[in-house]
Amino acid sequence: MAIAAVIAGLVVLTWSADRFVEGAAATARHLGMPPLSVGIVIIGFGTSAPELTVSVLSAAEGNPGLALGNAYGSNIANIALVTGLVALIGPLAVHRRVIRRELPLLGVATLASLWCLWDGTVSRLDGALLLLLLVLSLGYSLLRSGSQSSEEAVQAEEAAGQMSLQRGLVWTLIGLALLVASSRLLVWGAVYIASALGVSDLVIGLTVVAIGTSLPELASSISAVRKNQHDMVLGNMVGSNFFNTLAVVGLAGVVHPISVGSEVLIRDWPIMAALTLLLFVFCLSGRRINRPEGGVLLTIFIAYTGWLVYSVIGAASA
Repeated sequence: MAIAAVIAGLVVLTWSADRFVEGAAATARHLGMPPLSVGIVIIGFGTSAPELTVSVLSAAEGNPGLALGNAYGSNIANIALVTGLVALIGPLAVHRRVIRRELPLLGVATLASLWCLWDGTVSRLDGALLLLLLVLSLGYSLLRSGSQSSEEAVQAEEAAGQMSLQRGLVWTLIGLALLVASSRLLVWGAVYIASALGVSDLVIGLTVVAIGTSLPELASSISAVRKNQHDMVLGNMVGSNFFNTLAVVGLAGVVHPISVGSEVLIRDWPIMAALTLLLFVFCLSGRRINRPEGGVLLTIFIAYTGWLVYSVIGAASA
């Protein structure tokens, strides 16, 4: 039952996130929201909607380790698994904006998250500070972008399509309701499995839930590569990690303070930070992420996942 709940939760979560983004983009467009704002806010939020709902519900139900593991595990999966796999399929071009603005902002967000983790607790104040940094960063992005078009704005317009306001509202509400329902199902299944296997909800969040909630990014990235829209892949992935680091952890911390285990500071955050730095180095070196770089990223993900599995087996046999 728990395994079926996790699988069903992930499937419905992925589908409902798409419907929510389409409906929200159409509604915002009909209400006169500028296309650029729709792109940055709606698409940026939409790519992290699964992680956001799972983490907030996990924190509210007293499983903060699952919330933190989902956010950071999704970031690791996005860089190492998603980018690595997609780069093996075809080399990824890097847009100048990603190097000049989005990766530096992600670096700042990553360092800010370390400051919040350092005392062993993500308090409500820490969560509020992360959300404030998110709002300031979004405002900065809107001001810098001005009236110019962006990939996110184009995506939002495509997502909105010719959908009417009434239909947009209906899909927004349906998508949101299914997001919450499927997240509750996924959290229940994940926590039950963690208890049955005797592992922490942090490890389940870093592995099963994190990979599952990163599937929309993987599917959309592969689709973008097939359409020769390579420059969209990296921007979307970096934007998703940015929202995960600030919005997902921030909201979860505001809902319920998160106790941070030493393994997060010793193992998980350093891996996430190192992958972010490595991605920046790859982007600067050749303005492309080629198959060798993709192979390196994927190898790191396999080694990290193996490390987690080994730690679980070692703890169980002790």
